[in-house]
Amino acid sequence: MKVNKISETSASRKIDKLQSKVEQYFLNKSGKELIYRPTEKIPVIQVSSFPELGKLTALRFIEWVLENPNGVISLPTGKTPEHFIKWVEKILKEWDTKEIQNILKEVGINTAKRPSLENLKFVQIDEFYPIDVKQHNSFYYYIQKFYFRLWGLNPKNALLMNINEIPTPENLSLDEIFPGKKVDLSLRTKWASTRLERLQKETIEIVDEFCTNYERKIREMGGIGFFLGGIGPDGHIGFNVRGSDHFSTTRLTETNYETQAAAAVDLGGIEVAKNRLVITIGLETITYNKDATAIIIAAGEAKANIVRDSIQNPISNKYPATALQKLKNARFYLTHGAAIRLSERRYVEAAQESPLSQFTIERSVINLAVEKSKTLVNLTKDDFKDNKITNLVLNTLKQPTSQITKEIEENLIKRLERGMQPVENEVILHTAPHHDDIELAYLPYITHLVRTPLNKHHFTYLTSGFTAVTNSFMLSLMENLATFLESNYFEKKFEEKYFYKNNIEAKNNDVMHYLDGVAAHSRTIQNEALARRLLRNIIEIYEEENYVYLKDRVKELINYFKTQYPGKKDIAHVQKLKGMQREFESEIFWGYYGFRVEDVSHLRLGFYQGDIFTEQPEMDRDVIPIFNLLKKIKPTIVSLAFDPEGSGPDTHYKVMQAISEALKLYEKYSGNSNIKVWGYRNVWYRFHPAEANIYVPVSLNSFAILENTFMKSFSSQKDASFPTWEYDGPFNRAVQKVQVEQYNVLRQCLGKDFFLKHQHPRIRAAKGICFLRELSLDEFYKHTRELKKVTE
Repeated sequence: MKVNKISETSASRKIDKLQSKVEQYFLNKSGKELIYRPTEKIPVIQVSSFPELGKLTALRFIEWVLENPNGVISLPTGKTPEHFIKWVEKILKEWDTKEIQNILKEVGINTAKRPSLENLKFVQIDEFYPIDVKQHNSFYYYIQKFYFRLWGLNPKNALLMNINEIPTPENLSLDEIFPGKKVDLSLRTKWASTRLERLQKETIEIVDEFCTNYERKIREMGGIGFFLGGIGPDGHIGFNVRGSDHFSTTRLTETNYETQAAAAVDLGGIEVAKNRLVITIGLETITYNKDATAIIIAAGEAKANIVRDSIQNPISNKYPATALQKLKNARFYLTHGAAIRLSERRYVEAAQESPLSQFTIERSVINLAVEKSKTLVNLTKDDFKDNKITNLVLNTLKQPTSQITKEIEENLIKRLERGMQPVENEVILHTAPHHDDIELAYLPYITHLVRTPLNKHHFTYLTSGFTAVTNSFMLSLMENLATFLESNYFEKKFEEKYFYKNNIEAKNNDVMHYLDGVAAHSRTIQNEALARRLLRNIIEIYEEENYVYLKDRVKELINYFKTQYPGKKDIAHVQKLKGMQREFESEIFWGYYGFRVEDVSHLRLGFYQGDIFTEQPEMDRDVIPIFNLLKKIKPTIVSLAFDPEGSGPDTHYKVMQAISEALKLYEKYSGNSNIKVWGYRNVWYRFHPAEANIYVPVSLNSFAILENTFMKSFSSQKDASFPTWEYDGPFNRAVQKVQVEQYNVLRQCLGKDFFLKHQHPRIRAAKGICFLRELSLDEFYKHTRELKKVTE
């Protein structure tokens, strides 16, 4: 007799009865089960948004502290715990308020006694090595700022990785022992052939001893009682990267590329991250206390694959988080986006849809075609029955498989044809959070859209993007400018007021001169253009017009960029200077297409300040500038980065919400409700073919255009200092990889011959596909309302 799976999972709740009232409350609220057997190996609690994830985690922490006031805790660093930290702070400070008391009572927490953190023992999870812990990008600094100062944890009870306090041979500084901060761990096992190597070998041995003692102290405390961690793109927990031994303890170790890419923002670039080692507690350290509450939190679709692999696989070195299967109180706390690829959950969600959505139907059948390596029309009834969701589709629709697949095939072809249809008599406002987002998302489409003079285009960038510009890059620009200033090369232009702030023609000249240099393959001409614009920016920022004083200012800036450690938050005027360099780069890019400086605007929204936890957009500061631009441009189409989940700190999401509010104001002001919205994604998030409704074929020629324009225009980005963890190289090539993968999915669904023998040369030439999603204003508002609702 066949057992109904949903009935099976209902029994699982009885088997996996929760001791935590907080977890039980959020589990009931989710409408999900704690664990879906047999696929899931670790229990999961699912919530609707990133802020809700923080609230759940904070309440569970408070509940645990009340039960274990003398317990041992280990908490994460980075962006992921933002809402956890803020909620714990709020609960502690506002314990007696009606709002907090109601929340606590609702989730079953005893409010009679206020929690005390005084006797908790804190264990630091990891740290970069070598690093000065006074730096703002050290984890030691983060812990001091957000856990000790904000919450009032007792530092006397803390076990910390204070790199500054670890002894060194002859009391030398780490910079003297490890020039360039590069540590060669092979010295553990080889002879030291020089004095420097001898010092390095001895230092490594001292750190190894520190790690052993650190591990011993944790075990003497009984192990970690409450562990909270995020999960890296390769599945790392702490810095236990993919392949780590599940019996590993605290150690000094190397990382992998995915981890280095994720750490690049903290450390000021991948160039720094690749040379930096880490000290981390081990997987055995985390699981030593068999009664430990160990929680992994993850938000957003970007984490969905590694979350699936960590939860659905048996214990394996390939997936570090599977080590938590040894703990009865291990949990994953996930947003819907992070849980989307957990197969049983996806099935249950589909089974609860009434009626079954077109998105679910298309997504499951397209996935089946890829899984079976078959075209849509070749999928059989047996193929459908092999997969729970497509079997559900088959049973729900009660149609032959040929009818289901034929309809989906026709939909894919219609979307592809739509991506080739002429778009005319439109005013298109292309918006982006950062200066390369538009270009990386749908440049092949723009290349066709600009070929007709019947369209008008305006490009606007909503943040200054200064965090993507390294000090070393700015130093090279400054030294280039100093060469021109010392030769008095710009004196005549200075007298002609060429560098005057409002001289728009001179700004256009900067762009044209750079492009002349590109055309002539002249680095000298390009360097002059870069120097011109940098000097113009310095004059504007510092309000300095004296040529001699400007030389001194450039010398000061050269010294600044030489002396600041990578990853340090810059002072405001340097942030602006870095941002203006990115602005120039985007103007160069659109100069390739004949657009002038007036066709490109830079709003520099104020919520973007370079802090680890960014502010929320505000009406006057962040929405009104967009509204004013809408009034000026009067667009019929607005493009924007389309975040798949309201994940709180993400700049794309915040920009999207600001645009949504501005469009509502503009619709009310203009009475125009016919504006279309084009949502795009690039290297960070992807559309599934079932989500997008415009498919644009991308040829090798289009890839070549992007390669040339991106690498020549975005000088600050071509070395990929802050790359995606999925690709070690510049973003344009990462995008090409994504678009080729998207093409391969469509080719699998439609068949090779569809592309090879198609009558249209653009289809035959396609080697990539870029996806867009067009929405009406009402559809867009509905999407952003849903996101906003779950983040409040």
